[in-house]
Amino acid sequence: MNSSPSANSAFATKQPVPLRFLNSLAPARLRRTLRLAIKSLWLHRLRSLLTVLGIVFGVCSVIAMLAIGEGASFEAQEQIKNLGSQNVILHSVKPPEEQKVSEKGSESYVLQYGLSYTDLKSIRSTISGVSILVPSRIMHEYVWNISRRVDCDIVGTVPWYPEMRNHHIARGRFFTDVDMEASASVCVLGADTAQALFPLDSPLGRDVRVGGDYYRVIGVMEPRGKAMKTEESQSGAKAAAQEMFIPLETAKTRYGEVLMKFRSGSFSAERVQLHEVTIKVANREQVLQVAEAVKAVLKHHHKKKDYEVVVPLELLKRAERTKQIFNIVLGSIAAISLLVGGIGIMNIMLATVTERTREIGIRRALGAKRRDIITQFLVEAVMLSGVGGLFGVALGITIPLLVTWFAAMKTIITLWSPIIAFSISGLVGVAFGLYPALRAANMDPVEALRHE
Repeated sequence: MNSSPSANSAFATKQPVPLRFLNSLAPARLRRTLRLAIKSLWLHRLRSLLTVLGIVFGVCSVIAMLAIGEGASFEAQEQIKNLGSQNVILHSVKPPEEQKVSEKGSESYVLQYGLSYTDLKSIRSTISGVSILVPSRIMHEYVWNISRRVDCDIVGTVPWYPEMRNHHIARGRFFTDVDMEASASVCVLGADTAQALFPLDSPLGRDVRVGGDYYRVIGVMEPRGKAMKTEESQSGAKAAAQEMFIPLETAKTRYGEVLMKFRSGSFSAERVQLHEVTIKVANREQVLQVAEAVKAVLKHHHKKKDYEVVVPLELLKRAERTKQIFNIVLGSIAAISLLVGGIGIMNIMLATVTERTREIGIRRALGAKRRDIITQFLVEAVMLSGVGGLFGVALGITIPLLVTWFAAMKTIITLWSPIIAFSISGLVGVAFGLYPALRAANMDPVEALRHE
């Protein structure tokens, strides 16, 4: 009598931890089935581990790839929204065939192209629904702070530029209407420009030099995101990392109509009145119609295609469509990984059925029904895929966090992606475990008992 408890306790200590955990959680029949499944998988631990890895990497790839794709798409869409969903942005574009006109009394040639103040007057007077216009002129110059130099875009614009372009002040202030009317020598530095010129102290109240002119720094802009620069570059806008903003009237006074550049022994001259114009439409539903009307006006006034019309609303719709295609492609790649994992489960389960043919015959001879055999092998397949799914979810959540930490790339893990990935892993276990289970259940008990 004393030997039996000790034997049972000794047997209990040799059991895997999951078996002891199940004793208080499942009904007797299910507990017995789970116990047999865990015993079978535990006897072939390495084989089970290698089988599980296929599901782990499949689920992990689903979550990680969707998170990276979602983050990239979200950042791109946010930066497009920052351009303004109610805006229409015009850019001056140097035509492929340069048309040069001779200056009176001079032998030099000046390239004339781009947007003009006449275009602004025509747009405002002929197109209804236009509420605000933001003209900008851009000059490429060196900006100096004593011995520090930055190759920079000098943007001459209007006081309401930050509100229209969602590019706001981080420190100090933007210039006002008073500064505009007085052609004041004030400037607002971009975040990167301020960091490059004043790495150790605040630039507010300090002076910077452009050529022979000095400007008092009154503000610093918020930093632009990488996606913003990329999007602007794709749309034809100036995407320089360094920017300095000055009043448009100051730019007119200091630079005149003709922009002359002396760089590395070369000389060029361009007559461009405006490099960029942002048009705000009063009603979002009218954005596309206003854009078409603007194109018609510009086509009437320009003999050559020296302008570009960018509609952020169209870019946003295009980005949303790209996101859908991107998710489909990534999801398909991840689904292939899960399919490979499922094939691995089926392969292992078929091998297990062959190895346990005699065991199946004995169980059938002792009264086990076909559904018991089917349940047994299905439970083993689902346990393999379920455990793989859990580890895959954990790894899939970890990888985007590591990508964000080390690569500074935004990733977004949506709630539905781990749920769907884990659910698919369970379905893979059922789908690819069903055939081996049916094959085991349909064995002839007599032939199974004879199997060696």
